Amino acid sequence: MRKLQRSTARVASTALLAGLLSFTTSGCFLSRSRDNPVLDRQDVEAIVPGVSTQEHVTQLLGAPNEVVQLGRRSAWRFEHTVQKQTALFLVILSLRGVDTQSDRIWVFFDEEGTVTTVGSMFLAKTAEYDLPVF
Repeated sequence: MRKLQRSTARVASTALLAGLLSFTTSGCFLSRSRDNPVLDRQDVEAIVPGVSTQEHVTQLLGAPNEVVQLGRRSAWRFEHTVQKQTALFLVILSLRGVDTQSDRIWVFFDEEGTVTTVGSMFLAKTAEYDLPVF
């Protein structure tokens, strides 16, 4: 009789545990966010050192995200960022992956506001959805 009670108790507790696990917070999500307007490579290529001015750069790229004063000279930073997130929530395990990539342009100006140097990188399109791997 005791064996039957133990067996029944085990079945009941297993069923209860299975039921609880099926109602726990498990799931997944994907999200993507963007900061600032997309930067166009052709607009950057239209900036000519020694010729382009601050006004021309503003017409092409809009307002900079950051202006740095370098004595009498200045540098403007333009940035477009893409962030992709993936998450998986299980009963006792949560996995989350975040990949943030940016398109970034630095434009350097002399004392008169003429472009001296342009540096750029375009990586925003390389952001990926991914979970951490053990």
